[in-house]
Amino acid sequence: MLHPHSLRPDADAVSAEGARRPIVTPFARALSVLAAFTPADRWLGNGELAHRTGLPASTVTRMARTLVALGYLRTSADTRQFCLTPATLTLGYRAAADTAIHRAAGEQMHQFAERHQVHVNLSSRDRLDLVVIDARRTSALPAALQLGVGTRLSLASTAAGWALLASLPDTERDYLLRSAERHPPCEWNREPRMLRRRSSEAIGQVREGGFCVALGETGQPMTMVAAPIHLPGRAPLAVSCMGPATLTGRTRSVRELGPALVRMAQEIQCTQDRP
Repeated sequence: MLHPHSLRPDADAVSAEGARRPIVTPFARALSVLAAFTPADRWLGNGELAHRTGLPASTVTRMARTLVALGYLRTSADTRQFCLTPATLTLGYRAAADTAIHRAAGEQMHQFAERHQVHVNLSSRDRLDLVVIDARRTSALPAALQLGVGTRLSLASTAAGWALLASLPDTERDYLLRSAERHPPCEWNREPRMLRRRSSEAIGQVREGGFCVALGETGQPMTMVAAPIHLPGRAPLAVSCMGPATLTGRTRSVRELGPALVRMAQEIQCTQDRP
């Protein structure tokens, strides 16, 4: 699920960072326009881009025209909408080139999915979101239940987000949770106290047992079990598995899926520790 608030530059973060080194605001705004596109989007209009980035429509217009001139966006004369061009791929070549973690995780995720008959996802943090960067599904469940690569999840209200938050230093985690409360996803608006309590409980579960469980919460009929992956010298990742709540209850999640997920996370970590 896309959370538009997470695409907006965090004013507090920009201010704090700006005290140490200058921030080029137009550059940050241009990047936020590019980041507004998801795998499900072909074309986006000026209004939708303004909504997702939190920027004024006039600013989005200027940023989009610049990106068109640079070759990163293409415009439709008929609809006045924009789409990404292949030039944007060059921005991600370095990240895509570091495929060691994908090679290490991919086969293990595939085996885990078939062995336990759940869908498995690998996610990384992007501001107040998690972004699915790899996904493996089981043939035992409908493909429609799987999260696609590029899907955004809330950092503060999903099991995968809680697992990753638990792996961060206290100062960084507290800052991100405070930021999430200032720019809440829709579910936080409905039940802020409950979700605040659940995030604290889940973080405690990860610290104690290495994983956390969300049983069909926030209105979703799916259970998610998640664990962090600690990578030396890199930002942590979250590995999670999902299945229908009717088939993946608390007992199975706690006794089978959670411990197995922790073992897989540790095995992936070990492959990255080797020279």
